[in-house]
Order: sequence, then C-alpha cells, then structure tokens
Amino acid sequence: MDRADYSASLSEFLTSLPDSIIGRLTQRSRFPVENAQVRAWAEQVALLKDVLRPYAGEGRIYFEYAVPRLGKRIDTVLVLRGLVFVIEFKVGERRFARYACDQVWDYALDLKNFHETSHDKVLVPVLVVTEAPPTAASPRVRKARDGVVEPLLCNKHTLAPAIENMLTTQAATPWDVDAWEAGRYRPTPTIVEAAMALYAGHGVAEIARSDAGAKNLGQTTQAVESIIAECRARQKKAICFVTGVPGAGKTLVGLNIATRHADAGELHSVFLSGNGPLVRVLQEALARDQVQRERQRGRSVTKSQVTQRVKAFVQNVHHFRDEYLRDARPPSDHIAVFDEAQRAWNAEQTAAFMERKKNKPGFTMSEPEFLISCLDRHPGWAVIVCLVGGGQEINTGEAGISEWLAAVLRSFPHWEVHISAELHDNEYAAETALVALQSNGRVQTNPDLHLSVSMRSFRAENVSTLVKRVLDLDMRGAREAWMTLRDRYPIVLCRSVPRAKAWLREQARGSERYGLVVSSQAQRLRPHAIHVKSPVDPVHWFLHGKDDVRSSYYMEDVATEFQVQGLELDWAGVVWDGDFRKSSHGWEHYSFVGTRWQRIRAADRQAFQKNAYRVLLTRARQGMVIVVPEGDEADPTRDPRYYDETFHYLQDIGFPVL
Repeated sequence: MDRADYSASLSEFLTSLPDSIIGRLTQRSRFPVENAQVRAWAEQVALLKDVLRPYAGEGRIYFEYAVPRLGKRIDTVLVLRGLVFVIEFKVGERRFARYACDQVWDYALDLKNFHETSHDKVLVPVLVVTEAPPTAASPRVRKARDGVVEPLLCNKHTLAPAIENMLTTQAATPWDVDAWEAGRYRPTPTIVEAAMALYAGHGVAEIARSDAGAKNLGQTTQAVESIIAECRARQKKAICFVTGVPGAGKTLVGLNIATRHADAGELHSVFLSGNGPLVRVLQEALARDQVQRERQRGRSVTKSQVTQRVKAFVQNVHHFRDEYLRDARPPSDHIAVFDEAQRAWNAEQTAAFMERKKNKPGFTMSEPEFLISCLDRHPGWAVIVCLVGGGQEINTGEAGISEWLAAVLRSFPHWEVHISAELHDNEYAAETALVALQSNGRVQTNPDLHLSVSMRSFRAENVSTLVKRVLDLDMRGAREAWMTLRDRYPIVLCRSVPRAKAWLREQARGSERYGLVVSSQAQRLRPHAIHVKSPVDPVHWFLHGKDDVRSSYYMEDVATEFQVQGLELDWAGVVWDGDFRKSSHGWEHYSFVGTRWQRIRAADRQAFQKNAYRVLLTRARQGMVIVVPEGDEADPTRDPRYYDETFHYLQDIGFPVL
C-alpha cells in the first residue's frame, strides 16, 4: 500500500529537482496547500538533500507518510542501513516544545506497534526544530527494550551528525526495504480515535487490524448489515445482540454501523448510550475533530454548529427516551444502536424515575420495553442493535440483558431476535429469558455476533481472561493466563501510591495516556490523597493534555468505574481499597457508611462491586500497576488485615512487586 505522498530511493531523491518533489506533494495533498506549507517543504527538501548526500545509493525516503490511527501524516520517514528514522520538522521555530516531542514519539510508537514489518525494527524519532540554539539540541541515544529510541532533538546544523551517530552506534542487520514498505498496518485504536476516524468517513477495515485473531470485527459488522438489509427488504423488525469480552470492539462495531447509515435518508441511524461520560467524551472529541478537519479544508465553521450535528448522531439514551415520551410519533431513526444495553433500567428503577422526575406515576414499562416500543412505532421496518458486555452491570436498577429478551417475549412477539450462542453464558444472566423466548421460534443464532478477542490491548489479547480468572478466584487459571502474557503486558504490584505514579510516568512515552482508577466504594483512600467523592469531568480527564491539572496525566483526580467504563487508558494505576477484599472465605464486600465499613450482603450489590473491579482491571491497553495499600494499625478503618490477604493473593498469582 502506498502510504506516502512522495517516496523514492535516496539516489532518485538526491537527483530530482526540488520543484518536482514539491509538485508531487502538492498534487497528492488532501487539503488546500498554502504558501507556508510549500515553503516548509522546500526547506525540508533542501536540508535533507544536503544531509543525505553521503548516503547516495542507499536507503529510501518517504514524505507525508500516513498514520491512519492517529489521522496524521509523518513529515519524513527515512529507511537507511537497517534503521527507520521518523522525522518531524518544525521549520522556523526555535523551541523544542513538549507537544512536538510527543508527536514524533507517537509516530514512531505507532509504526512499532501497528505496522507489522516494523515490529522488529529499530525506530528513531527525530524532532528537527530548524532554528533552535545548538546547545538546546541533544544527540543522546536512549533506546527502549522494544527498539524505539527516545526522540533525538536536532536543529538544522545538528541533524547530519545525529543521523551519522545513529548509523555508527546502532548498527542493524540489513533487511528488505520493499518488504518493509509492503507490510500491513493493523491498528487497534482507542474508542475516541475510532469514533473520530469512522465519523470522518473511514471504514472499520482502515482503522482496526484485520488479522485472523480479530477477524470478527468485519464479520460482525457484515452480520448486522445483513439483518438490516433483510428487515428493510421484507419490512420487518428485528433486535440483535452483539456480545463480546471487554475491549473486543463492541462499541467500534456499533459506531461503524451507525456512521454507515447516519445520513442515508430513511436509513437514518442513531448511536445511543446510557454511559454519560462516554457520550460526553465522544461528542466533544468528534466536535473538535470535525472543526479541525473543516478548517483544514478551508471551510469556516463554528464549534456550536458542528456540535449540533454530532449530538444528533451520538445521544444519551435517557435524552432519547425523554424526547419520545413527549412525542408519540415514530423516531426519525430506523436503526438504533444501544451501547452497553445491559445497563438499561429495570421496571422498578424506571417507574421510580418517572414518578419522581417526570411526574408520570404508574409507569409500568422497563427502559428496554419502552425503547423497543419507540422503534416499534414505525409501520414498516426497524432494527435495534444491542451491544452487550458480560458481567458489566455496575449500578442498582440496571436490568441486564434478560429484560430486553423478556420485553420482546412480553410485548413484541413479532420482532425477530438475533443472538450468538455466547449469550447463554452465565455472565450475561439471560438463560431463563432465552429459553422462554426460543420456544416461540423467533430466535436466530449467528456466531458472528460475538466478538471473542479483546482489541483494547494490542500487546496481549487475553487480559480479560486473566481478569475473569482473578475475580473468580481461579488461582491456577490466573497463573496460566499470566504466564502467557507477562512478557507483552506488564502488570506489577505495589503498596505505595507515589511509587505507582512514578512507575506509570516511567512507562508512558509520547502522549500515551495514564491515570489512576478506583472503585466508587473506595472511600478510605483519602490518606493517600484520593478522594473518590470528588467529581471528575471526563472530558478534561480523558481529552486534555499534560499541561492541564484536570487531566488524567496529573493523577490528582481519580476516575471510578462509572467514568471509565467504555473508555480506556494506555497505562492504568488501579488502587484497591478495603471495599472488595480477599479472605479465606472468598471475596468480601463492604461499603463505607459514616465512620465504619458495613458488610454488603445483597447478591446484586455484590455482583455490581465485583463488576466494578472487572471494569477497572480491563481499562489499560498496555499495562497496569495495582496498588494495594498497607493500611494503618492506628486507623481501624484501614486495618492492614483489610488489604494484606488481597495483596498476597495477587502476589501468589505471580505479579511482580515493585
């Protein structure tokens, strides 16, 4: 695949006229080319011609090299003597800004992690700030275990010696440049990156890896599309359940389906979620990205204009519900994608809310039943896509999948139901409702509706399996799972929050995001400067940069399972309090009320708490540190016994201790 706007051997590059090179770059640009860009290209070409003249007859050079996951283009990629130089220019600038250093580091890491023929290569990110003072530039070489060098900081005078120094000190075995160039790019984007790419018109195949292990992203999309096409052709209604392990790409599939039909007339679709933080983060990220893309095209738009359209596409399911309580007409959407459908409210929770907040006493429908009734208003066809995570219910009143099935059986027997066999698994708690529904003959099973491989961690696909075994107290299974991924996905234990913060900062490179996550019941972490009741703005926490004290990077604010479910970090610090503690009898569940811990005995609340830790332990894409504090014998609310057995259990699984 030709990812660069210009590529050539060094011999061809060195003998080509600058105007010819710039002409090709201009011709292939996706955006209007301003004079400033032409001048920047001209200076880059002139500088590189001078720097690379000693290597005529070797290597290959690429300008404007596409990085689809990031939606960016690398200024220059240079393949020379077995090394891959990733070069970002800041023409005319004098300062090595941190954002620029992170930017070029991100590019190199992206190639390392997602370009299959770069996995075993040494990648050298180079930031060239052309007018920086010579003393500010740094030729130091620090290479990580994966072969990515810490960014070299150069000006226009020190670029040549920096490249020569790398070629001298980092000798690499020669390899086939053509084979490297032909390597597949197989990214695993964050949900925010994926949403922006899909909303911008990219297909799921462009932004998600397509190897055999992840084959079902495309197949699942196609399975749902087939159901939509059949319903439209035969004017019938169907509800389908897309199941999957945490991080498998359920939300990605849902966004892909929704974006395909968002502007297609009668096929208009909407993406709905009851996860308020996820909705806010996606709406803000999509709006910012759309504004940036429109301005790159030379179009003048305001953020408020863009936000209106984004909010029509990604909606809070409760706002959708409220709209069609007021309006008895069919929705404008024939396709509704419900993310985290298992979290919809049961009849009791819905009735209490309707009476308390909407002045509608006597409301008898559960949220799933009412939402299905809205789409059922269409005289012709409609499709509901429920994205379902097993063991993901984390709050009182969440109905689970069984209520969706029961609602169909009770009130909508004319709707077809499409499931995967995995919906029978006990984590989905839907077996009784499924058996009852299957007796009417309207249930169809399709294995492509299940996503079995986690896409969140590109380093290790079986983190969710490990977490499940840890929480199920399956010591042997947890040890086996840990052995298979410990070399690719670091998990460490410690008993100190400051030590955990230091570890996270040491692991993260470029703009890789890290932060602390805790259970919403973790109320005795305040001595560690963790106040779980302090509200976190998820937009600031997930989208803002390292210079913003409200961002996750500062680790001053922590997020709970309610803020992070459906979202992700590169590196996570999970701080484990005494609310969920290991004992000789198994897991014990507590909530802190007033001045002491009180035992949680209700089975549903125990399940919510266990699922909260499942959410926390599956947020990290690249690795995590688990902090189990030591407690304090002088503080009866933080007795060391509340923590020690949990720590020793995790240690016995094999997680190393910092």
